[in-house]
Amino acid sequence: MLKGSKLKVLDVRILRPLIETSCRQQRSFANSIQRSYITFNDFRSKNRWYTKKELVGYSMQDMYTVVADVRNYYKFVPYVKRSHVHSVMKCGGGFKADLIVGFPPLNEAYTSMVTLESPSLVKSECHDGRLFNYLLNEWRFSPGLKDIPNSCVLDFKVSFEFKSLLHSNVANIFFDLICDQMENAFIAEVRRRNGPPSIRSHVLTSQRS
Repeated sequence: MLKGSKLKVLDVRILRPLIETSCRQQRSFANSIQRSYITFNDFRSKNRWYTKKELVGYSMQDMYTVVADVRNYYKFVPYVKRSHVHSVMKCGGGFKADLIVGFPPLNEAYTSMVTLESPSLVKSECHDGRLFNYLLNEWRFSPGLKDIPNSCVLDFKVSFEFKSLLHSNVANIFFDLICDQMENAFIAEVRRRNGPPSIRSHVLTSQRS
């Protein structure tokens, strides 16, 4: 629901095909899940990836502030048991963070290098964990609808490769649920800090391995 404002016809015409495309992709993905929830290839691969583009009813700065608040992840991000920020760069472009994540039966600590570009980018990379060969979380924010200042398009990407095929097979079972829960947790935290969104969210594209 808009707050005292309506989308122009031009904006609606631009948004409609994106939403229709997203709906077709989601139906296709749902059908593939019904045909085969876990394939043989899933058990041979140690890497997974997930991307999502979504129009949300919050500003770039609103979203950036919450995603960049790594030191408080343990308070609102599912499965994050501890988040400690250290080694802050003098130029303010990022920092290192120690995190402990746990979801049965995995519980692991790792260090991420976090890159910040306010208000458009938060990127977290890990290449030296005991659990992962690599782990990448990337959030990009760009302007939303022209007539709705409190809106933006977020591009979310997560990609990782486990060191152990056993850990990978366990994570495969919960992968989709974990991705959805984590992204929803950030949106919920932005809502808690800033109030209701200016518009309903619309998934524009969504893909996963």
